[in-house]
Amino acid sequence: MSEADPVDPVLFATRLHPHRSLTQRQFRWLLTGVAAVSTVATLPFVLMGAWPVAGFMGLDVLAVYVAFKASFRSARAYEDVEVTSIQLTLAKVNPRGLRAEWRFNPSWVRLERQQHEEFGTQRLDLVARADRIEVASFLGPDAKGRFADDLGRALAEARRGYRYN
Repeated sequence: MSEADPVDPVLFATRLHPHRSLTQRQFRWLLTGVAAVSTVATLPFVLMGAWPVAGFMGLDVLAVYVAFKASFRSARAYEDVEVTSIQLTLAKVNPRGLRAEWRFNPSWVRLERQQHEEFGTQRLDLVARADRIEVASFLGPDAKGRFADDLGRALAEARRGYRYN
């Protein structure tokens, strides 16, 4: 995000993050619960002499752990969108921290929205000349629709130009 510029004020700026339903603390509680249920379910088999079952049940707990850790790692990705009267900036940062950035003149960029009548906004693209970049791909349909409305208003305001008082 750029600094406050009195000559070219920011009309719209936001950082989009993927939604995650569990916090780290809730994840620890969930994993503890899964491990406890797995242990209780394994005990009868171990007592009957079928001890290899314990290893397979442990693999289930490990699989849950690995899946959630991968989910938390992918949540580090984000997108920054900023609109001023002379520039639209889109920056995408992947989970490893690699950044890709695009700059557009807001007068020449169009926001294309793929809408499904039952499920809402499915896809948003910024289109300028031959460039087509998907934005807000990890948001749900409702949040994507609200974001598209806000960005569309900011682009319309940018196209009107700078207002001198």
